[in-house]
Amino acid sequence: MLRVVRARLGSAGLSLLILTLLAFVMSHLTPGGPAYSILGPAARPDTVAAINHEFGLDLPIWRQYLRWLWQLAHGRLGSSYLSNQPVGAMLLSYEANTILLQLVALTASLAIAFGLGLLHGVFHARRLGRLIGTVELGLFALPSFFVGTLLILWVSMGLGWLPAGGLEDLRLQHQTPGSILSHLALPAATITLFTVPALSRYLAQSVHEELGRDYVRSAAARGASPGRILFRHVLRNALRPVVTLLGLSLPTIFAGGIVTETVFSYPGLGWLLWQSAIGQDYPVLIGIVLVIGVLTVLGNLLADLVNGLLDPRTSYA
Repeated sequence: MLRVVRARLGSAGLSLLILTLLAFVMSHLTPGGPAYSILGPAARPDTVAAINHEFGLDLPIWRQYLRWLWQLAHGRLGSSYLSNQPVGAMLLSYEANTILLQLVALTASLAIAFGLGLLHGVFHARRLGRLIGTVELGLFALPSFFVGTLLILWVSMGLGWLPAGGLEDLRLQHQTPGSILSHLALPAATITLFTVPALSRYLAQSVHEELGRDYVRSAAARGASPGRILFRHVLRNALRPVVTLLGLSLPTIFAGGIVTETVFSYPGLGWLLWQSAIGQDYPVLIGIVLVIGVLTVLGNLLADLVNGLLDPRTSYA
């Protein structure tokens, strides 16, 4: 297992280097620039040139990238062009909001998907299984921005039950758990409705396949109860694809749902990514890309390790 970890981390370094290089080049080649985001589209050319010189954007792009790598090697991600704040501090601030939202949504998603997936897998060919499958397919086809907009129009503007978006400062003393949850409810519900169908269908398909294997028939012939077979044997093997899917979803958990956070104006990392892309705030953009790349590597590695615990026979190439 340690050999696998070392090999994966060794190859991840080169992958992250290539990822940041591509993101750096692509972001710098887009029309406009941060100077126009600061000054507006009618900015004078000499003023734009002065700001570009201040940020070092008039240097060749390879020199800009090497300078960014040098800062990264010293534990710095640079400063935002738009707010002049350290990128690392900005990411931590917005990341805290994203983690809070995603943990609430993930807890609800796992609870719902686990129940639906088991029912769908066990009753796959019956009316209940077909009904659950139809609901899953319908939810899977709905884009998150559409669901989020409907929830705002119905629950917030129509019924007036919950805030339409945003998030109060969690550090304020007057904040209560009820106030925090009221702001989290609609974006968390949107993410949950978007996440449940994929997790549930993965688990259902896996459970259905495992129920048809020889070891299930052998256990039933020995007198094992259906519940013992399902939870003691089938579920252990059926969870492996779901664990892999969750590992691949780790970047989303930490980077945030860009569309959902934008629809609800929720100040998380996804919203920050969108705002930075609009303002062409290169240091923030590259910092978020680096975070997502690291989380992708860790998510894959974590999924492999958990699958190895679920099935010691797992082999890694």
